[in-house]
Amino acid sequence: MVTERRHNLGKIKAVRHNVREMMGIKARRRIVPTLNEDRAAVLSQFAGALMRAFMVMVLVATPSVLLPGVTADGQQMVALVALFLGILTFVEYNATYPGMIEFRDAPPFNRTRFLMLLSMVFFLSIMARGGADPSTLARLFEALGILIGQSLDFPYSPVRLVTLTLADTSTPAHVIAVRSAAGVAYFISLITLAIFALLLRIDNWPTKNGAFNVWTNLPTFDPTVGGDVVARLERDARFNLALGFLLPFLIPAVVKLGGMGMGSLDLYYAPTRVWVMALWAFLPASLFMRGIAMTRIARIIREKRERNAAAIPCDIAA
Repeated sequence: MVTERRHNLGKIKAVRHNVREMMGIKARRRIVPTLNEDRAAVLSQFAGALMRAFMVMVLVATPSVLLPGVTADGQQMVALVALFLGILTFVEYNATYPGMIEFRDAPPFNRTRFLMLLSMVFFLSIMARGGADPSTLARLFEALGILIGQSLDFPYSPVRLVTLTLADTSTPAHVIAVRSAAGVAYFISLITLAIFALLLRIDNWPTKNGAFNVWTNLPTFDPTVGGDVVARLERDARFNLALGFLLPFLIPAVVKLGGMGMGSLDLYYAPTRVWVMALWAFLPASLFMRGIAMTRIARIIREKRERNAAAIPCDIAA
């Protein structure tokens, strides 16, 4: 009797187990790890967006923190701009769908751009600090800036064109300061472009992090409009490369021809000089980087098409 009861209990447990499987209880158990993974991904994206927003705010505030003599109104304006850009960065990187920032999920494109601008702003701020607070570090950066500026100040160079846009009443010290800032900013942009091109080749960008999503990483580029995707990518890449190369020459020329000498921008004020010179070198370098990236993406798409086209005859023959 005892043996039969145990046998019947075993059957009952087996039936209950089968019923649970049929009702999906086991499937629901398997869903729990997936939900935990989704929550971890959401938290990771939130933390990453928060960190990026904080770093952008630090970047904007760097000149006003390092340079003496910034007025209270200037500090308030910098704080508002930093807060606005920080919120914009957080919203962009925390959003599920793409917005305005390109290559959001294709590092190290945006990281390289950020480090380039941060290096420019920090270096130029320390150089400008040397006049009011002649510390050892400030003097060292100032000497390096003068050396780089003199090295890049040759006929028809972007640095020479920047110095030619200064007003005739500019003092020699002011000319040296502007030339040094322009030389350092342009030199950092050239070094960054070389490093970026090397990283793309070493890391096999952008396929190292998985398949490249054109919609997510190029939100302003619609692959369904305007003909062949590869041709459009190559055309946009050539345009960005050409514009990135020419802008350092065109901006000073346009300013000079327009009769707006850079003296009217009050480059005597150190924070203004830092931002003007940094953006003058950063924007063309960013366009050049975009052109390099789009050229590589077009090549990857073309190679994938060629592989698929070569595989079709083999499948037909089989």
